Amino acid sequence: MPNNQNQKPKSKFTKFFLVSLSATILLILVFVFGYALGDFSLAKKVGLFEKGGQLLNAEKLPDYLKNDVNFDQFWQVWRYLKDNYVKTNITDTQLFYGALSGLVGALNDPYSVFFDPEISRKFNQELAGSFEGVGAEIGLREGRLTVIAPLAGTPADKAGLKAGDLIVEIDGKDTSGIALDYAVSLIRGEKGTKVALTVYRNGDDEPRKLEIIRDKIEIDSVRFSRKDKTGKSEGDEGFVLKEGNIAYVELLYFNENTLADWNQTVQNILAINPSGIILDLRNNPGGFLGTAIEVAGEWVNGKTVVAEQLRSGEKIEHKANRQARFVAIPTVVLVNKGSASGSEIVAGALQDYKAATIVGETTFGKGSVQDLKEFSDGSSVKLTIAEWLTPNGKNINEQGIKPDIEVKMTKEDYDADKDPQLDKALEILRAK
Repeated sequence: MPNNQNQKPKSKFTKFFLVSLSATILLILVFVFGYALGDFSLAKKVGLFEKGGQLLNAEKLPDYLKNDVNFDQFWQVWRYLKDNYVKTNITDTQLFYGALSGLVGALNDPYSVFFDPEISRKFNQELAGSFEGVGAEIGLREGRLTVIAPLAGTPADKAGLKAGDLIVEIDGKDTSGIALDYAVSLIRGEKGTKVALTVYRNGDDEPRKLEIIRDKIEIDSVRFSRKDKTGKSEGDEGFVLKEGNIAYVELLYFNENTLADWNQTVQNILAINPSGIILDLRNNPGGFLGTAIEVAGEWVNGKTVVAEQLRSGEKIEHKANRQARFVAIPTVVLVNKGSASGSEIVAGALQDYKAATIVGETTFGKGSVQDLKEFSDGSSVKLTIAEWLTPNGKNINEQGIKPDIEVKMTKEDYDADKDPQLDKALEILRAK
């Protein structure tokens, strides 16, 4: 925060800062006292089985948030907790990090998160492509802890966790109102340990309990396979394409390893001179922006892939700097509600430039920009600083990318090992 000694005490910025801090007081209490015990009632706690009324005047601030606040109150609450809480083992460090978490949480933005030093370390491990846990990307949607995407081949995937599942309990703890970073810390853990997730899936009558054994998660971000007319297969085994020299690329993540794997995959694809390409971005939760832009550049070199709209209204355009080696190859991109962030940027750019046909379901709608600020104690803040716009100006955030051709995957399709979205992609490419 800038240090401006000439700033008036009651400036707009100071009011916002103090109001935000005052809002953390309740969160500190939550942090210290934990979750209230009670009988589990899914209908009451997450409102899944009944349709409630609409929230009116959500944008209107309560009168108490318009008042000036006295920062002394923060220390009064701090001292009250220290002097009166029933347990005596609560440290100043716990209260301090709880307060910082509440400060960021007061923004009411599911993608702006405070990481204490331990969670910050684990977060950086994930971006590096290796960590221990269950292998699922989670986020908050409408205040509910939601699976964005299970990573392929991970314990979460093998246990049956699906994109869109609501996690209503973690090891018996109710997740109503839970902070995202705290939820992540509960789900992650050492290899070989167990975590029980109670999840609700759209269409289920009751929640289901999944017991998952944590493991070391190594993220292979790119998979490539093809089957030509002779029946010869290349690339990963276990995925069979029908006749036709069509390259199938499954892009699982945009992490540190993705670009090197992608460059090799591009060479493999060009070597077979394919008649078409299927780029599968289903359940791809995103990752590094630069990697997503480079991938899109194989189809849209030199053009704007995505625009970053700042709080000031200024737009920063991000262009690809690739050779666009796939520009002349008919392409279908597969997406679903587990496609988020970087995968939405790629799909949105290829859709706007008509470089590919988008098939599947509307994507997750995670179209915001996070800056990661690290601090000297090892903690960090992941803060939303902008929103993504497609080249044609469509806002990705909360809206997602709507496919050109909508094809849903039903529970019956999953159970019967059918893939109507892939079938549609093959149908489109065979017709070209």
